[in-house]
Amino acid sequence: MDSKVTIITGANSGIGKETAKDLAKRGYKVIMLCRDKERGEIALQEVIDYSNNEATELHLCDLGSFEEIRQFTRGFKKRFNQLDVLINNAGVILPGYYKTKDGFELQFGVNYLGHFLLTNLLLDLLKVSDDGRIINVSSGAHKQGKIHFKDINLEKNFYFWKAYAQSKKANILFTYELARRLNDTNITVNCLHPGAVATSMGINRETGFGTLITRALKPFFLTPQEGAETSIYLATSNEVEGVTGKYFYKKRAIPSSKSTYDELLAKKLWRYTNDLIKSRSEKNAS
Repeated sequence: MDSKVTIITGANSGIGKETAKDLAKRGYKVIMLCRDKERGEIALQEVIDYSNNEATELHLCDLGSFEEIRQFTRGFKKRFNQLDVLINNAGVILPGYYKTKDGFELQFGVNYLGHFLLTNLLLDLLKVSDDGRIINVSSGAHKQGKIHFKDINLEKNFYFWKAYAQSKKANILFTYELARRLNDTNITVNCLHPGAVATSMGINRETGFGTLITRALKPFFLTPQEGAETSIYLATSNEVEGVTGKYFYKKRAIPSSKSTYDELLAKKLWRYTNDLIKSRSEKNAS
């Protein structure tokens, strides 16, 4: 039997790297999708050393760039005719205000927009799998989130936690809407809260300097290995075969915030997101 093909975004550190190590150990064909070449190569070697799975690969892609996402998916489709598991794990939370290459607030752009585009571009390969699985790593922070349609980049009133919560609520609305759209297919779509995990999410992408809160609370956080358990469970367990449109915590389906079940809001966000991506792509092409 051929190995299941898996893409894990943000696989160079934290939860993503631990997920990659576990799946590679199980014999999965793991594609580690990372932004930074140097850190990605170090993580790749760590995964291979741990798993003895030489088939593991590193691919570079900045989820803050629609063009890089399109380039990656075009290249991936030239080599693979099937995708079994897509784990949208990459995430960023920073105290300062930053924008993606496409001009969107960084946390919304990377945590949500990039994964929205990546997922939709890979749906045709997931449909080929007998058991296609999409797993979106969200956060309990979504409970404080609101989608600011009139100021999606939060240029008028930015606060890093407000931006992070918006992106994580968007992840869940996307999960539920995509699950409804794929209800008659072989693909399941679920999301999860990994818990408060000691990862590099609070690290400045350019300087490597961590936030004071992240460094002070790190001893009280879960380890990355513990935080990866639910992602691994959703990717591999027979218990969730056919289960879709759910929010998981500690390997159990639990309710997300009430507003995430608003189908009209989810559909509005879907249309809005498509328009954002289309308008930006057209602008970049002109």
